[in-house]
Amino acid sequence: MTRDSHASLSTVRALGRLLPFARPVLGRLSLGAVSALIASLLALGIPLVLEVIVSETGPISSGEPLLVAVGAGAILLLGLLEALMVWARRWFVLAPATKVEYDLRTTFSSRLQRLPVAFHDRWQSGQLLSRMMQDISLIRRWLAFGLVLLVVNLLTILVGSAILFTWHWVLGVVFVVCSAPLWVAGYLFEKRYGMLSRQSQDQAGDLATSVEESVHGIRVLKAFGRGKHALQKFSRQAETLRETEIAKARAVGWIWFWLVLLPDIAFALCLGAGILLVQAGQLEVAQLIAFFAMATILRWPVESIGFLFSFLVDARTATDRIFEVFDEQNTITDPDEPVSLPRVRGELAFENAHFRYQDAPAATRDLLDGIDLVLRPGETMALVGLTGSGKTTLTTLPGRLYDVTGGRVTLDGVDVRDLRLTELRRHVGMAFEDATLFSATVRENVLLGREDLVPGTPEAEEVLREALQVAQAGFVYELPDGPDTVIGEEGLSLSGGQRQRLALARAVAARPAVLVLDDPLSALDVDTEALVEEALREVLADTTALVVAHSPSTVMLADRVALLEGGRVTAVGTHSELLRTSEHYRHVISSIEAEALRQAQEPGLRGERSASEKEVAR
Repeated sequence: MTRDSHASLSTVRALGRLLPFARPVLGRLSLGAVSALIASLLALGIPLVLEVIVSETGPISSGEPLLVAVGAGAILLLGLLEALMVWARRWFVLAPATKVEYDLRTTFSSRLQRLPVAFHDRWQSGQLLSRMMQDISLIRRWLAFGLVLLVVNLLTILVGSAILFTWHWVLGVVFVVCSAPLWVAGYLFEKRYGMLSRQSQDQAGDLATSVEESVHGIRVLKAFGRGKHALQKFSRQAETLRETEIAKARAVGWIWFWLVLLPDIAFALCLGAGILLVQAGQLEVAQLIAFFAMATILRWPVESIGFLFSFLVDARTATDRIFEVFDEQNTITDPDEPVSLPRVRGELAFENAHFRYQDAPAATRDLLDGIDLVLRPGETMALVGLTGSGKTTLTTLPGRLYDVTGGRVTLDGVDVRDLRLTELRRHVGMAFEDATLFSATVRENVLLGREDLVPGTPEAEEVLREALQVAQAGFVYELPDGPDTVIGEEGLSLSGGQRQRLALARAVAARPAVLVLDDPLSALDVDTEALVEEALREVLADTTALVVAHSPSTVMLADRVALLEGGRVTAVGTHSELLRTSEHYRHVISSIEAEALRQAQEPGLRGERSASEKEVAR
């Protein structure tokens, strides 16, 4: 559902979308509303008791202290019962509201995990974060406070206004007529404030994105001396949000002006009318006193309408923002009739595979334009090509990070779209050049893909040890707590090479039938890279592997090499065959060797290139 379609929903219908989450706790929320209503009715009873006390035949006129004490005791009892009902209201609603908040937040997080990578490509992380935290918290506060008080205060106004008519219809009409413009003001306020509320919450999300990017890229900003530039960008966004918040405050101030002014006008007119009615003998003084006591009690519900309307609009906007994510179409899902592979041989095939991004112009060529490629079981295939040829994009298709837009990808002859995602991703493991680690222990990061292992068991420890050994990640045992050392946010406390080795260990520990490697060794020094490649040869002996090669030594891992050019596989063969038959392959290898030599000349970047790489380049 688009943002425009959300705007077309009425506020009631928009907020009604929360009903599935609120339904399990509606009982307690209703009890909270009933408690609040009883509290309001008890408050409305105080003027009625007061009328009896000050009437011509009441305790004050009779001069009997006992009756006066009884009257005062009745008012005190009503006040105590009202306070008890207010406490009951809070007791009933707080736990259910937090339960709804919990369910919304976990559902939102689950939705983010299920939505395809294409969704995360389009959405800013700050926008998702602001929805996850701020918007859902606002909905919880509205359910526990705003919704209950809005309903109860409206009912209180209706009941109280009806009681006002019982003393004299003229006073009731004056009060109601003076209050009527409030509803018009409230309607206009909702339209204006709704737009500002949405604008403010979106800007808050943009600001959160800016903060996240600045913190994540703090090393780059410091290295290039661009901290001031980042601060200026943040200041502009913060100023825009401040201006929107000021506009919201002005809108709230405008509605509060009428909410305070109109009841005061009603009080003045009712006082004048009441005095005339008392003089005409149509109204008793006790009734006039009770009338104003009742009107005073009604003043808070009337004045609260503005605040509760703004709260209502904020909650509706927050709900819209949450359901924008819930309504996003998940294009990568489990099939209706999944196929199971009891035994996986590891044959991976691309059959006339096409791919283009959703927002790509219609006139442009597909990024992958008819890929035909077969990897035999246990074979290691290297992908080589110039920048932009589609190597990395191709590696995202076997594990369905993206789906082909034409043709198909098969595993042992079965379209990967016919397999359950959990099964497919158990058989297809990946390691990326940009190694991402989580704020958890080394053990948890490396064994992330092995749900079948119980942490701490001998089997789990053996898998961990072997994976770290293959990735040449023995440095783990030198960390303060060894494998139990907690890695900092995104693993930034480690070097780039250490992060890549742990990411490679994670892929190896998963023991997939098909291993997809997108240049996972780019940050390693030559000696470590050679050791990792030697260990990988043993791992890849019985594993089908698709390896993006950005260095000549990586090509040496492969049984065959596939050359990508303009989104198509233009040649497949061994390294020596392609050197002999393909001019473009020789050009690509020359480019790789030139980059390797450049890195070798930069101190501390990669170090001396290995003899094997130079031999491959020749």
